[in-house]
Amino acid sequence: MKKFLDTLINIYNIEELRGRIITTLTLLLVYRVGAQIVLPGIDSVQLSELSSNTSTGILGILNAFTGGAFANASVFALGIMPYISASIVVQLMGIAVPYLQKLQKEGESGNRKRNQITRWLTIMICVVQAPAYLYGLSALGVPDSAFIIGRGPLFMFSSVIILVTGCIFAMWLGEKITDKGIGNGISILIMVGIIANLPLSFAQEFVSRMSGTGGLMMISIEIVLWIVTILLCVLLVMAVRQIPVQYARRSVSGTNEKNLYGSRQYIPLKLNASGVMPIIFAQALMFVPSYIGSAFNTTSTGQWIQTNFSDIFGLWYNILFAILVIIFTYFYTAITVPTNKMSDDLKRSGGFIPGIRPGSETSDFLDTVMSYITFPGSLYLAAVSVFPAIVVQMNMQQGWALFYGGTSLLIMVGVAIDTIQQVNAYLLNRHYDGLLKSGKTRRL
Repeated sequence: MKKFLDTLINIYNIEELRGRIITTLTLLLVYRVGAQIVLPGIDSVQLSELSSNTSTGILGILNAFTGGAFANASVFALGIMPYISASIVVQLMGIAVPYLQKLQKEGESGNRKRNQITRWLTIMICVVQAPAYLYGLSALGVPDSAFIIGRGPLFMFSSVIILVTGCIFAMWLGEKITDKGIGNGISILIMVGIIANLPLSFAQEFVSRMSGTGGLMMISIEIVLWIVTILLCVLLVMAVRQIPVQYARRSVSGTNEKNLYGSRQYIPLKLNASGVMPIIFAQALMFVPSYIGSAFNTTSTGQWIQTNFSDIFGLWYNILFAILVIIFTYFYTAITVPTNKMSDDLKRSGGFIPGIRPGSETSDFLDTVMSYITFPGSLYLAAVSVFPAIVVQMNMQQGWALFYGGTSLLIMVGVAIDTIQQVNAYLLNRHYDGLLKSGKTRRL
């Protein structure tokens, strides 16, 4: 405990780091306040039915990503998800569109242009999603009396403008956190939205256990299981396969010419190189079976599909979900890990993998290794994604069960590790002990 307090004092003593943390917390406070501001023209008192209908299922996941803003009919109801969708589309289009491929090779200037394209695409997605959200409020339980000025053109136009502006403002907050704060701003906004639902979910589970079966003993078992799950997710995020790389001996000219022997380094290939993207892709496609079932609900097959694929904790839903996660893990790893580029970079810098010829053989070797390590990584990721459906069989509240796996837990773990590593870098640069166990004081 004393070492942890000393670390906090060291963080406070670094003026730049202290300023970045304060900036991050301030911007997060603005985001959380905005998530509680209801759209003008809607009576917040009559939104209780909306909150109950979006507490579980697929809408519950969406509400968790927005930090409850979706259920509050807030100005941030769309959250940051349109920007995430636009980023995914631009990234996937980079495979097939020559112009985007060219931008990827232009360095910083190309990244700025790609970011601008992503912003415009975000606005287009918001313009589509905002009216859909407003028209869907009635289906989600909001009575007509909740619309104070009615649902005429004035309300719809003004609300669409506010929702689009709210999403763009949230995107701006995320970019400012990245530039002026600590960590990846967009990811931190999503993580904070998820964590915002954690206390209420745990409180509901605690009350349910204390008033029902299990009692304090079951609560303790659930907390231990949750901690173990978090540790396993940390292993999934940080696990790497190190590929040894040897650099050829070279001569350095100077007053006394001397030979420098090649040094051995490593290429770290991550066990889960795709992060949470396979789960996000799979969840996006899991809307399709229920829509197909609703379209053919007059037949017995359509009713079976709609019944089994509308329950996110159901058996068939999670079997298909796990299969899609495995498929998308391979797909996303293939497009995000450029083994050909890695091979070319090694060849240009005079490096080689011992026993492997530079060039195409190195590329094939790296591709083979990635295929081998992606298989257990995809199974691991699929197990994490369906684990909430397993723990909910223990009579666990659905809201609390969502924190035992899936996108929520992986985002929390990944963002926490990334932020701690950035703080650690500041501490080590000032010769302080880091937050991580491996962070030791640097000796001059």
